[in-house]
Amino acid sequence: MQVNWFVAYLNCIELVGGKPAFAYMARNNHNDKSQVPNTRVGRLLRERELRRSGRTSDVTDGIRGLEISDIDSSSGSSSTEHNVESEESGSPERRPIKQRLLVVANRLPVSAVRKGEDSWSLDISAGGLVSALLGVTDFEARWIGWAGVNVPDEIGQKALTKALAEKRCIPVFLDEETVHQYYNGYCNNILWPLFHYLGLPQEDRLATTRSFQSQFAAYKKANQMFADVVIEHYEEGDIIWCHDYHLMFLPKCLKDYNSQMKVGWFLHTPFPSSEIHRTLPSRSELLRAVLCADLVGFHTYDYARHFVSACARILGLEGTPEGVEDQGRLTRVAAFPIGIDSERFTRALEVPNVQEHIRELKERFAGRVVMLGVDRLDMIKGIPQKILAFEKFLEDSPEWRDKVVLLQIAVPTRTEVAEYQKLTSQVHEIVGRVNGRFGTLTAVPIHHLDRSLDFASLCALYAITDVALVTSLRDGMNLVSYEFVACQDSKKGVLILSEFAGAAQSLGAGAILINPWNITEVAAAIGQALDMPAEEREKRHHHNFVHVTTHTAQKWAEVFVSELNDTVIEAQQRIRIVPPQLLAGDAIRRYLESDNRLLILGFNAALTEPYDIPERRGRDQIKEMELKLHPELKQPLTMLCSDPKTTVLILSGSDRNVLDDNFWEHDLWLAAEHGMFLRSTKGDWMTTMPENLNMDWVDSVKQVFEYFTERTPRSHFEERHTSLVWNYKYSDVEFGKLQARDMLQHLWTGPISNSSVDIVQGSRSVEVRAVGVTKGAAIDRIIGEIVHSKDMSSPIDYVLCIGHFLERVYSIFFLLIKKLSNSCIFYFCFTVVVLLKVTSCSVRNWMKIPSDYFFSISTM
Repeated sequence: MQVNWFVAYLNCIELVGGKPAFAYMARNNHNDKSQVPNTRVGRLLRERELRRSGRTSDVTDGIRGLEISDIDSSSGSSSTEHNVESEESGSPERRPIKQRLLVVANRLPVSAVRKGEDSWSLDISAGGLVSALLGVTDFEARWIGWAGVNVPDEIGQKALTKALAEKRCIPVFLDEETVHQYYNGYCNNILWPLFHYLGLPQEDRLATTRSFQSQFAAYKKANQMFADVVIEHYEEGDIIWCHDYHLMFLPKCLKDYNSQMKVGWFLHTPFPSSEIHRTLPSRSELLRAVLCADLVGFHTYDYARHFVSACARILGLEGTPEGVEDQGRLTRVAAFPIGIDSERFTRALEVPNVQEHIRELKERFAGRVVMLGVDRLDMIKGIPQKILAFEKFLEDSPEWRDKVVLLQIAVPTRTEVAEYQKLTSQVHEIVGRVNGRFGTLTAVPIHHLDRSLDFASLCALYAITDVALVTSLRDGMNLVSYEFVACQDSKKGVLILSEFAGAAQSLGAGAILINPWNITEVAAAIGQALDMPAEEREKRHHHNFVHVTTHTAQKWAEVFVSELNDTVIEAQQRIRIVPPQLLAGDAIRRYLESDNRLLILGFNAALTEPYDIPERRGRDQIKEMELKLHPELKQPLTMLCSDPKTTVLILSGSDRNVLDDNFWEHDLWLAAEHGMFLRSTKGDWMTTMPENLNMDWVDSVKQVFEYFTERTPRSHFEERHTSLVWNYKYSDVEFGKLQARDMLQHLWTGPISNSSVDIVQGSRSVEVRAVGVTKGAAIDRIIGEIVHSKDMSSPIDYVLCIGHFLERVYSIFFLLIKKLSNSCIFYFCFTVVVLLKVTSCSVRNWMKIPSDYFFSISTM
């Protein structure tokens, strides 16, 4: 019967002990481990040299048989139509496949039109992510995504799947309702505005709230549908590259199925600051889903920094220079600025058709300086601001009115949405006003075109442009600036670039950076560009041209995949130092065979009620600070304590009063303040403190703690008999860390400079305590007192330790092993892992067990 309560108790621990940690020895068949350098930088440098010499170790050739198209993403902004001849997958020149890349995005790189019951026409789409990937030729790629059409019948689905297979594309079939809720609803109505700092839609009635909830449910459903298709086509060793805000749940879905999958996720929009992201109702779920990926990529360091900050502030996780750490698992977060296939644009300028376009445009705008804007007709592109700035420039510089022309290509998007219709009307009104104010019978200053251009026409337009004007209010990258630079090697035009576009961090040195909200500043930048000396234009262009032609889309993809492969290698190296898992039956058998058991349990975070969940930390600080035994643990704990073969010890850093309040009705032993005070619940408190313990430092340290508590909102400190603890886990994360660092510097140089004290810095706390006040130092005296008090006739032969403190107090392991019988079996259970000692005193075989090992024990 007592075994049943032991099992029930361990089952209950799952409620308060955190998530189990699992260790996997992930396989990587594409790395020669005997030659892999030990450091990440060393491995990546080796990979870079191998690529340069044409002997790539981890990547392969070949996005073959694929015509490039648009995937909904704000990383690209060109609205070109790409005509690319696909290569035959059976080409004799094709090199052997080394590694497959599954590119998963919301849209496939082709648009499909149904011609009959079992016939489809596949057309090339435009721009965006796949435009940037056009030059990628080093991977055997498969594209997985939605074809953009509803195909409810099985015959149509089979025919479309077969047609897409020839393009190395794999469709995900979404029904109309899912598309409406997932794509038009949650993606475009919630995530896209939020990520571009436009805020969430205003809720004016309860039906709107229910609509948001249904959209989020559809979003998760659609992500699972994508995952199902990926899983169906996955082969061991494949790299899965998930793209954009449409698929933030996909890494979680894939890792839940197979944690050994190599999964990367890349965002092509900005990632907002944590203060913006925290307004999203599903903020925590999305962050945790993305963190399931091995590598998370962004266009700029700012976006990566915002993501790490959101994980720290919202989830309460630890942000590191490498990424985000959660219970020992590191998700690497880094910036990977995207590029374009620059050679494609430079080659296009030599095509006769493009040369003819260039001649026609030069004749059309002869004698006038050409300024160019190419944008989607979208709120984030800043088209009204651009035209207003041009109007301001013409107003301030009358000498330029008949010498300059602005060509604005505005590609319509989401024309059925009222906000976009309003934007279109606003732009047309401003254009009409400016042309009416400064135009003549023979010329107008603005040529506005509401349509896209074919690739040849766009290249010709780039080539004859003198000044490109990019005024994005928020943009993931904006590849128009790259395309313009690639086509300007002869003309050396000037790029005016918004500082709010991701490209500003890559091309900022050669461009004129502007704040598009400052109309006067943009107008002045136009004047600066038009008056810029030829020598300065050439220097600026040369800097940007070198960057665009070296940081190409192919390099971007190669670097991301190399880093993803290396991230997996690093994870393997970390896993190698973790003990292997243990089968559940061994520990159950040993428990049943034991005659004198000792259970050493932590209190805070091990037995307490789960108020302090990182995502909800600080919501109810008063309740969270009150340490209470979890109600579902009371009865199992009582039964364990009544077992004559079992001795239970609560070992905690908490004050004696806290332990008394929680365990007064249980027959067990209490060790308070790191074991400095000990009693059984039937006896009085006794001290185990070392003799001549010096506590003269307490008053001076207390003054320092009081001072920092006053100047750090929501921090507090605890005064104990042997230590002082300052806690800032409810304060702002970054500010708390700064204050803690300031406090430590002050303590070391002042109050404790000559004192015999230890300083223990936790993740959100600073503790000052006398030397020798540790759980490890006290355990020897505690075990001796317990054995003497209970007059144990038989030696302890089974020890179970559960508590988050064990990670930092390794001395407990060895003191127990030294103190107790050679035949004793030891279990050390963290909040997330369990360690088992199965031999005698020599530590020969520590083994790791997932914490749910105990939780899943069936009643015996």
